[in-house]
Amino acid sequence: MKGIRILFRSISDSLTNIGRNLSLSIASISCISITLILVAVSIILSQNVNSFTNSIEKDVTIVVFVDREATKEEIDVVEAKINLLDNVESIKFQSKAETKKQMQKESDVFNTIMSEYTDETNPLQDTYLVKVKDINLIGETAKEIKTFDKVAVVKYGEGMVEELVKIFDIVKKITYIVVIALVVVTAFLISNTIKITITNRKREIEIMRLVGASNSYIKLPFFFEGLWLGFIGSIIPIFACCYGYLYLYNRLGGQLFTAIIKLVRPDALVFNLVISVLLVGVIVGAFGSYRAVRRYLKI
Repeated sequence: MKGIRILFRSISDSLTNIGRNLSLSIASISCISITLILVAVSIILSQNVNSFTNSIEKDVTIVVFVDREATKEEIDVVEAKINLLDNVESIKFQSKAETKKQMQKESDVFNTIMSEYTDETNPLQDTYLVKVKDINLIGETAKEIKTFDKVAVVKYGEGMVEELVKIFDIVKKITYIVVIALVVVTAFLISNTIKITITNRKREIEIMRLVGASNSYIKLPFFFEGLWLGFIGSIIPIFACCYGYLYLYNRLGGQLFTAIIKLVRPDALVFNLVISVLLVGVIVGAFGSYRAVRRYLKI
């Protein structure tokens, strides 16, 4: 019971201290808000970059051309063998008649030429469109499919795909590093801001020590004070970035420059953004306050 009373007393004292030292509290909250806005923006950029790279990777397809002389049974065998591969996520059969129709829609020239083709004279080939689970293994999967009987040609943009994967990996790593670096910088700035706030109240802490207050009794209110400052300071970045992103998303029609670069839907991004910014603000605020009391005032 005594521990619970001390806990609630510490929470009450922390709120009282924020109001009593309003100017310093506002300075801390302002610093937290400014730095967390940078963190929020970096999270938004990171989410969109990762979404774009993942969507491009998912669109990469292995095109398997079947021999023209292959029978229906032999084509089915090819499909069965492809389905047995571990890295195959999905497979879709496209007949030469379907390919013909698609090409006719794409160009008037193709339409004029191919309209004369019959099922017997159609020079195109039946194909399988194969999606892979791991794009890093697409080359190995394509080579294995090429060894199957009645498979004429296998194409997936070899060379270019591997380079694209390397670039995407580098971009993802850079975005992660930027986010982590900003969180570390934010932690440093918030910690130092709260340290200044607590240092200005050193006399208050010394009086508490003189009347016999224990270390934990002194530290707890400051811990919760830092937690509240972090929580309040994260509210502004959350609202600013969430509404700002929603406005930008609607204004741009959900895409950036071109339909290929689609922005992450706000409902899919907002939850992660709110949780991330709130956790960073609260944890760093509480830790910064605790660290300042323990190390800089040497309680």
